[in-house]
Amino acid sequence: MTTVQDAPASTAGTVPAEPGSRTGGGASLARLTTVELRKLADTRAGLWLLIVIGLAAAATAVIMITAAPDAEQTYYGLLAFGLLPASVLLPVLGILSMTSEWSQRTALGTFTLTPARGRVVAAKLVAVALIAVAATVAAAALSAVANLIAIGTGGAGDWEITVGQLARLLLNQVVFVLMGSAFGALLMNSPVAIVLYFAIPAVWSALGAMVTWLGRAAEWLDINRTAIPLSEASMTASQWGHLAVSCAFWVGLPLVLGTVRMLRREVS
Repeated sequence: MTTVQDAPASTAGTVPAEPGSRTGGGASLARLTTVELRKLADTRAGLWLLIVIGLAAAATAVIMITAAPDAEQTYYGLLAFGLLPASVLLPVLGILSMTSEWSQRTALGTFTLTPARGRVVAAKLVAVALIAVAATVAAAALSAVANLIAIGTGGAGDWEITVGQLARLLLNQVVFVLMGSAFGALLMNSPVAIVLYFAIPAVWSALGAMVTWLGRAAEWLDINRTAIPLSEASMTASQWGHLAVSCAFWVGLPLVLGTVRMLRREVS
């Protein structure tokens, strides 16, 4: 009868890890981000949402070239207007990313493979932020083509755009897609999160405009108002302060609460 020699105490009962793998938490953040990016386009809703964003961006270019005054047909004007569909629809993609594990009942498999739920949440946030960057880059390329066409049809054809203006347009996309993700994490239900994402800020904006004593608070807490300067030529220090406070309220707070809820929710 053969026997197996005792293994050293430090290695007994362990399984050698594969090269490049991480133990105790599942896949790395980079790999999880890649998975989340793939999942955004794998679902029918996510794929059609991306297609609609692309078509809407092309439609805005056509509208600008055919209907806008020649003086407004500039590269910056085309880009700022072309990013409007993305700023409205990308947050829905952020919501779907955060709610997919629960709405599609894949949470058990996901969190079994990656017990560190915080890493999964971080990967989802990085993924939607990268989608926002990609949407901005695509809109920039489309706007360049549209500006060339505008030059041929009598438009101003101004190519001037500063790094600050481009950065603010990108920040606008990232802020709203993260806001959608925050609502998704907090509510964990796609239809409810989508409805409340659009309804609550809109109602708050209307109340801030109609109710006098809410007007002062709305200057700081109405993100639909504080984000407007991101699409303008420049921003003052006061406008940056208003934006920071509204982002903390509409993005930071629900994201923290939603993350805590996702970390503690029982998976079945």
